[in-house]
Amino acid sequence: MKKALIWKKERNGVRCELCARRCFIPKGKKGFCAVRVNKNNTLYTINYGVLCSVNVEPIEKKPFFHFLPGSKTLSIAAMGCNFACKFCCNWEISQGLKEGMELKGKKYSPHQIITLAKKNDCKVIAYTYTEPTVFFEFMLDVAREAKKEGLKNVMVTNGYMSNEAVKKIYKYMDAAVVDVKASLNTSFYKKYMEVSDVEPIFETLKRLKKRRIFIEVTNLIVPELGDDRKGCVRLAEWISTELGSDTPFHVIGFFPSYKMQDVPPTPVETLERLVDEARKAGLRYVYIGNVPGHKYENTYCYNCGETLIERLGFVLKRVNLVGDRCPSCGCKINLVLDKVEG
Repeated sequence: MKKALIWKKERNGVRCELCARRCFIPKGKKGFCAVRVNKNNTLYTINYGVLCSVNVEPIEKKPFFHFLPGSKTLSIAAMGCNFACKFCCNWEISQGLKEGMELKGKKYSPHQIITLAKKNDCKVIAYTYTEPTVFFEFMLDVAREAKKEGLKNVMVTNGYMSNEAVKKIYKYMDAAVVDVKASLNTSFYKKYMEVSDVEPIFETLKRLKKRRIFIEVTNLIVPELGDDRKGCVRLAEWISTELGSDTPFHVIGFFPSYKMQDVPPTPVETLERLVDEARKAGLRYVYIGNVPGHKYENTYCYNCGETLIERLGFVLKRVNLVGDRCPSCGCKINLVLDKVEG
């Protein structure tokens, strides 16, 4: 165990302030995420450096389509989550501790992660698979060292971290994918994710933007339960207004998983309709996820329609750019580039 960050003592327990749940944790008990424990009125994290997933993969898998396209990432995760999604596709590592599974993984130091990233020619370290907020202390230590070594840090998050957590991590974080579900429908979050309030997610998005962290947003579309057209339009309009019309927006197809095996996959026609609606709402770069080979995996110039980046799944097939501009009309595209591979 390692002493946790971002908490305070209260009468008869401690208050974790790492995420928007702000769990009160009595002696000997754990928080909702199941990885933060009160031991003698001191909060500890039990998953520091105990990584259940360490993989080298393309950054497009996160999915980042506009941040260092074609780069390799070292993706890492530890067990635990501050949500309880009934449809989680990584439920063994995110929800397993809540269901009585033991903590599993291999122990790493921050230095070992940096060394592994360099050995595999990874420009980026991605904190992903589970919610990185729940392995915050390790993420912070790795990110600090990564910055010193010239590596980039990105996280894939549900956006439920507290303002205190954002303030502590933002100096070291270069980009974030914020995964939202059902267009941030409050009823859906309550019923299927055990999250009573989605407002903290909107606040996190604004805080990340204010601190100049590059943002992409994904929106999981669950058939019948979370595929409301008006909700998606409202979300797209909010993103366009608050984050900017050039924010990449991914409409993601649902597949049956975990405790929602009886819900069918999202029809492609539904995803296509919502892509069109999001574009009408003002967003310039809208994508379809979980449908390999679809034309909406590609990046197009918002001004003239020229195909700029062709993708197949997570693989770059063709890059058609002059720097960060469209070769046809010269429009500047919202991309963070190093050396584009592909």
